[in-house]
Amino acid sequence: MTKRMSARSEERRFTKVKKRDGRVAPFDKLKIVDAIFGAAQEVGGHDRELAKEVAELAINYVEENLNSEIPTVEEVQDCVEKALIERGHARTAKAYILYREKRSRYRHAKSDLMQQVSEVEEETIRDNANVGNSPSAKMLQVGMAASKEYYLSNLIPEHIVKAYRKGNIHIHDLDYYGKTINCMQIPLAKLLKEGFNTGYGYIRPPKRISSAVMLSCIILQSCQNDMYGGQAFPWFDKTMSDYVPERYSELKEKEEAGTITEVEKELLDKIIDDVYQGMEALVYNLNTMHSRAGAQVPFSSINFGTDTTPEGRLINEQLLKAFKAGLGNGETPIFPNLIFRLKEGVNFNPEDPNYDLYQLALEVAGRRMNPTFSFMDASFNQEYDDRASYMGCRSRVMGNRHGESTPEARGNIAPISINLPRLGIKSDSIIQFFNEFDKVIDLCEEQLMHRYEVCKKLKVKDLPFVMGQGIYVDAEGLEPTDSIEDAMKHGTLSIGFIGLAECLKALIGQHHGESEEAQELGLKIIGHLRDRLDQLSDKHDLNFTCYATPAEGLSGRFIKLDQDKFGEIEGVTDHDFYTNSFHVPVYYDISFEEKVKIEAPYHEYTNAGHISYIELPSAIEENTAALENIHRVMKESNMGYAGINFPIDECLDCNHSGIIAEDDCPSCGSERIRRVRRVTGYLSTLDRFAPGKKAEYDQRVDHLDKC
Repeated sequence: MTKRMSARSEERRFTKVKKRDGRVAPFDKLKIVDAIFGAAQEVGGHDRELAKEVAELAINYVEENLNSEIPTVEEVQDCVEKALIERGHARTAKAYILYREKRSRYRHAKSDLMQQVSEVEEETIRDNANVGNSPSAKMLQVGMAASKEYYLSNLIPEHIVKAYRKGNIHIHDLDYYGKTINCMQIPLAKLLKEGFNTGYGYIRPPKRISSAVMLSCIILQSCQNDMYGGQAFPWFDKTMSDYVPERYSELKEKEEAGTITEVEKELLDKIIDDVYQGMEALVYNLNTMHSRAGAQVPFSSINFGTDTTPEGRLINEQLLKAFKAGLGNGETPIFPNLIFRLKEGVNFNPEDPNYDLYQLALEVAGRRMNPTFSFMDASFNQEYDDRASYMGCRSRVMGNRHGESTPEARGNIAPISINLPRLGIKSDSIIQFFNEFDKVIDLCEEQLMHRYEVCKKLKVKDLPFVMGQGIYVDAEGLEPTDSIEDAMKHGTLSIGFIGLAECLKALIGQHHGESEEAQELGLKIIGHLRDRLDQLSDKHDLNFTCYATPAEGLSGRFIKLDQDKFGEIEGVTDHDFYTNSFHVPVYYDISFEEKVKIEAPYHEYTNAGHISYIELPSAIEENTAALENIHRVMKESNMGYAGINFPIDECLDCNHSGIIAEDDCPSCGSERIRRVRRVTGYLSTLDRFAPGKKAEYDQRVDHLDKC
């Protein structure tokens, strides 16, 4: 046998091999021998001569089936597998196949990485409208691309990677997979009262409102640097009211009674002005602190509106006024996301003590799109009084199996999202859909638990501010080398979804805005997901929650993959985006009452976060009664969190603001127009939208004029 092979080798008909990238290289038998011998060693084999014999046999197979002068690497490797199996080396063949798959996975990752780097060098990828096009932004995205491919190629189980690459699921913030956890509602009062250390020395507690505001920005920035998601203050008004001078309430009472002296009035005005300056500084800082990776400003959200003390009312009032005034030239602030809490007995009705602040919040929202509004009397928020807190991206963290159900000092660990339209397209029946749905939920469970196991290996010193300062629940007292799990377990693990509307179209030909049958099925689908997540909470004794995914870059990613796989399907893949979470499609002509009625029931199921929007044709600051009416319909429908959208166009040269339909300003002719829109929970400028979201924006229709 060996002599026959040797004779054949002298007559070999090929001396070169074609690589996968098309390059032609000299054929080297030794590489085949080494690969076979390496596979044999993995299963206990140590006979290199045998590896040579199998290699020779494989080469003979190549020659026998040669269709051209130069075989491909894949053809050679196929023949190696054949030779191993025919010689009875099944275990070695399996090891060789696994080795081959690993190398293929590595090459795929390298190719993807180089392609992504090439794209970033030309223009930053618009998966996130908070990222600009600066050198640091490009460096961020190059690093993100490398980090993603590392985790896909070396850490995450192969079957999960395949599901991700195919577009069955989406692993959010994949580049941070094993580096940190997602987001947090910051315990601001604790940090301001106790002081903190950012790494270069102790910062003592503030005494004045100006210092408290400055330190609040530093705290938010420091938390953001330890995490990849958003940061929020759960009750900003109640925290900051402690830094309003003690005499304020006395002086305010005198002013209202008409007994204030001139000197006292000057002091009162000074206090009010100081608070305003503090709130203005907050807004300015949160729009200019490019401290987040890639020259981004931190994703910041502020919950407020229910403190009825004189000091708390002052904080609420001046924050709203500062936000309404805008930035230096009156530009609309992008951050922070203002979230105004609504609650009966506090601010929702005319007889309530903070109703006047609600009216001011309506004016500001009607001019700036922020604040958005959270409903504390919703059935799923009511048990928490006025403590339920949101982030502008819609995230919500409340229930906790391991301690107090509070948003403070907690957040989401990690989310994953399901491509619902793909499940709908592939299913021939409702029964088949739910069977496949359960399989994908099982896969998401496996992925989240894998990520949890990876992240719990992080040490306190890896998150030096969030964990090292004892900010996260139960992090206090942990040593620098301790695992973060004792704290991390208080967070949530979330499974989200995108494209319920398109899924329903694929299943029964109508989405939930078009028929009661579709609405019933939609609620059954999301209700099933919530039930499964509640079961997973019991199974793992962790906080599994259901998420109405914002889907910024994802809306375009999933649709592109499905268009390539399934082609154009009317009502499903015939747009350049999938509809956000449970929303009625943005292009569907519907009144705001109908939209609210349809979307509201999904808020209760999505305990990890939800939001609904009403599209308006223009600013509504002169008609706050209309916005208040929208809120009352929302409250009666049991919504938890909602906002309004409308175009805001601003000339950067003359400060003209309104709807600028043309490319140039109607006042000064400048073409430097800033077009502010809401993308997925936060404001941005239209030029920064991801392609999918840009396509979605272009098809949005108004709801207010349909009633």
